[in-house]
Amino acid sequence: MITSVLVANRGEIACRVFRTCRELGIRTIAVHSDADEGALHARVADASVRLPGEAPADTYLRGDLIVKAAVAAGADAVHPGYGFLSENADFARAVQDAGLLWIGPPPEAIEAMASKTRAKQLMGIQPLTHVTEADLPVLVKAAAGGGGRGMRVVRRLADLDAELASARAEAASAFGDGEVFVEPYVENGRHVEVQILADTHGTILPLGTRDCSLQRRHQKVVEEAPAPGLPEELRQELSTLAVRAARAVDYVGAGTVEFLVADGRAHFLEMNTRLQVEHPVTEAVSGLDLVAEQIRVAEGHPLDHDPPRARGHAVEARLYAEDPSRDWAPQTGRLHRLSVPEGVRLDTGYTDGDDIGVHYDPMLAKVVAHAPTRAEALRKLASALERTVIHGPVTNRDLLVSSLRHPEFTAARMDTGFYDRHLPELTAPTTDPYAPLAAALADAHTGSRSRFGGWRNVPSQPQVKRYEMAGEEHEVHYRHTRTGLEADGVSVVHADAGLVILEVDGVRRRFEVARYGDQLHVNTTALTALPRFTDPAAQHAPGSLLAPMPGTVVRVADGLTVGTPVKAGAPLLWLEAMKMQHKITAPVTGTLSELHAVPGQQVEPGALLAVVTETP
Repeated sequence: MITSVLVANRGEIACRVFRTCRELGIRTIAVHSDADEGALHARVADASVRLPGEAPADTYLRGDLIVKAAVAAGADAVHPGYGFLSENADFARAVQDAGLLWIGPPPEAIEAMASKTRAKQLMGIQPLTHVTEADLPVLVKAAAGGGGRGMRVVRRLADLDAELASARAEAASAFGDGEVFVEPYVENGRHVEVQILADTHGTILPLGTRDCSLQRRHQKVVEEAPAPGLPEELRQELSTLAVRAARAVDYVGAGTVEFLVADGRAHFLEMNTRLQVEHPVTEAVSGLDLVAEQIRVAEGHPLDHDPPRARGHAVEARLYAEDPSRDWAPQTGRLHRLSVPEGVRLDTGYTDGDDIGVHYDPMLAKVVAHAPTRAEALRKLASALERTVIHGPVTNRDLLVSSLRHPEFTAARMDTGFYDRHLPELTAPTTDPYAPLAAALADAHTGSRSRFGGWRNVPSQPQVKRYEMAGEEHEVHYRHTRTGLEADGVSVVHADAGLVILEVDGVRRRFEVARYGDQLHVNTTALTALPRFTDPAAQHAPGSLLAPMPGTVVRVADGLTVGTPVKAGAPLLWLEAMKMQHKITAPVTGTLSELHAVPGQQVEPGALLAVVTETP
């Protein structure tokens, strides 16, 4: 009987496992890097153990330290979560060799499926060993790990070597294994997977399908269960293949078999020998707690139920601290507030006041809606996200709302190329035109104590405030009168530091305002207070490449020096942030006139990396 569990992970999944452990009366133990000392998962556990290490991003890959922590803290068992060491057979063996229960599949099953090349061979599929023009497009893919890391689509043979090198470096950083392979890339397919659950008594249950087709950088963004629109014959084939894959390796515990579905055919992708990020949608429609099932299986109990029939429909959206309009650039900073309406499930590893750093995945939370029908679940989730309060870094929240309401998605005609086709329209600004005025009126009530706003003009002239909203500058005019604040064309019903009520064309609208330094949030719109006059020294020369995020310069293009001619769109250097590599390309065709980036250099957002002087 398990009485104490250490979770060899961090963030949202650690908090998720702890929740079930508490419900089962099991003591919880967290591990944390120095960067995570104050993280939510370390705070909510019954006990926590620091993992020493100079590189926070690699700390959770130190299996020896984690096993030592589990023994020292008196754990009975170790749950690996997902990512990091969750699919590392050597770590599973080390846990068992220390006399602890491993809440996962046997190391031999992990070993058989952890390498995607070996898994495909097990299913009778051979990767490409020599790529020609006729094979294009192809997909470069990390043999270990998942989450979209170490994956690249190659459409030109000339790009293959560079993409192989980039994928290897990203995979080595994320999983400690730089092995990659190449396979045909199936265009316009749907990503469909089957959740399975197996016990030590020979029972393997398929728990239904999930569709995870909405992806960016091969990482899932929206997932749902059951996968919509599949013919029953194909659904049965997917379940049969999933059980076959699990039985081939004597699988035990929770796992997922992933497929690409195109032209009515199922193409095997891989088996994830762990709990998936998107497991909550299966829990919602099956009524099962998959973490509880994992624990019971680890204790040796048989599965005492048949595959449950899906009840209704569930949809999950991953809320990321990233800017989809800027090539999905991850964002960092203080998360001042995160509040999701009631009626949906929230899984998160953050709470108000936490800092979002550069070392880990930028996912803030998962929001899940469950309803009797797919249409109702989509509407419920879109509405909940639209009303979610997020004060802090830029997120993909507006993109998620637009995606859930897009006609192609609501009609279940989506595929893995959805964002390739629709990203510009989905990231078009949806800001409120009255947000700057509401911000100015709230500022006026507080006496405009920002470092930019204390000035006053003569009483007969309007007050002026400037804000940046969605990359554009907005200037706002208002007046102080004997009866209060006044703005042209708008009736100011109420204004204080936190609430502004405006009447526009006879309709009253409420604006909740929060300010953190020069950053303001008006309802769901984010603004930045600007100084009265621009600073010429802050301007950069045309063709300047600025760091879009905090990160590390990992590579500069071969042969790139000052004076090198470059073409617009050509990759010049690569930044690594949050375990992903981000390509920085030439903004124009011309000559590299300045190069400030050096491999290994840590840079902050806005740092000048290089300058390309455009050819006349």
